[in-house]
Amino acid sequence: MKILVLNSGSSSIKFKLYTVNLENDQFSALCEGQADRIGIAGSTITHECAEYYDKEKQFVELPNHRAAIDEILKLLTESDKGVLESLDELTGVGHRVVHGGEDFTGSVVVDREVIKAIERNSMLAPLHNPPNLMGIKAMQSLLPDMPQVAVFDTAIHQSMPKKAYMYALPRIQYTNYKIRKYGFHGTSHGYVAQKAAQELGKPLEELKLITCHLGNGGSLAAFLGGKSVDTSMGFTPLDGIIMGTRSGSLDPYVPLHIMESQELTAAQVSTMLNKQGGLLAIAGKSDMRDIVETAESGDENCKAAIEMFCYSIQKYIGSYVAALNGVDGIVFTAGVGENNPKLRKKILENFTFLGLEVDDGRNDANETIITTDDSKVTGLKIHTNEELVIALDTYALIK
Repeated sequence: MKILVLNSGSSSIKFKLYTVNLENDQFSALCEGQADRIGIAGSTITHECAEYYDKEKQFVELPNHRAAIDEILKLLTESDKGVLESLDELTGVGHRVVHGGEDFTGSVVVDREVIKAIERNSMLAPLHNPPNLMGIKAMQSLLPDMPQVAVFDTAIHQSMPKKAYMYALPRIQYTNYKIRKYGFHGTSHGYVAQKAAQELGKPLEELKLITCHLGNGGSLAAFLGGKSVDTSMGFTPLDGIIMGTRSGSLDPYVPLHIMESQELTAAQVSTMLNKQGGLLAIAGKSDMRDIVETAESGDENCKAAIEMFCYSIQKYIGSYVAALNGVDGIVFTAGVGENNPKLRKKILENFTFLGLEVDDGRNDANETIITTDDSKVTGLKIHTNEELVIALDTYALIK
């Protein structure tokens, strides 16, 4: 069984092909790549297959998503570089879809009603759902009989109680316009929570976990009884911790004040908060690797960015310890969370009162367990794999 995973953006499509051993349900990645600059001059497809060839880049005209997916399918089956003899080997396609609103609490096989719901929820994610849907429709036109599955970033957080997801706004804002906390990064949070439970040797349902997805975008989630009960991102991915270019949480009147006092439009303020804020605004850089390196050479702005970033995460961890009435494990994942031991240690240094102590040797070596054996709360570093989650859900629904 072969499953193709697609993550369609506005001008790019990431893809990864998995093979499944039906005897033991084990997944192996065959190849992966990305189509870039779709609809823009100079479009390319990069691809690699560890078993057969290293990363390669091809310049190819990609006027739209259908053309991009068509080229990806040709690449998978071409005579010298392909990993499929024909598309008949392909069993299903899984798609990342950012926003499922309140319609979906899990992944689903795509049909007309699912497409309508994704379209309806595009008002909640206008930058993400439309291109996600382009990928689904392009695949439908190319392989109309191929089973497709939609995997939603928001679905896992639909288990949040009302006290966590409702805002103190006039009720019509929720009933008519669906303004509430949704949360994102759900596939990553769910995956690393399950992996953490395996490492701790207990069922997820018996654990209190806080998962920290820290990349250029970042969010935290609190798991109780195996379910997400709170998360730091809200109605949009702008809320929560300080991120690469996003401001994170701030006084809700600040955007209004900026618009009034500086005569800026809503679109201009949105750009400021989403693309000119966060670490970029503080340090002049958005990549944490560059910020850490520059801070070590004495740059005060980069030092301040690190302090503010870690503090924003510490506050959410502290609030989730209270929401969970304790915690068994704190999990770090994604680019920053997986690869920066110094930041992990700095974030966790405020939780010695919980009986948590970082083991410097384990943490610096990027081991899975990064706390001492006698710590009452376990710190973990777990590699996330959102593509695998999509493949697993696709397999489960079409098997």
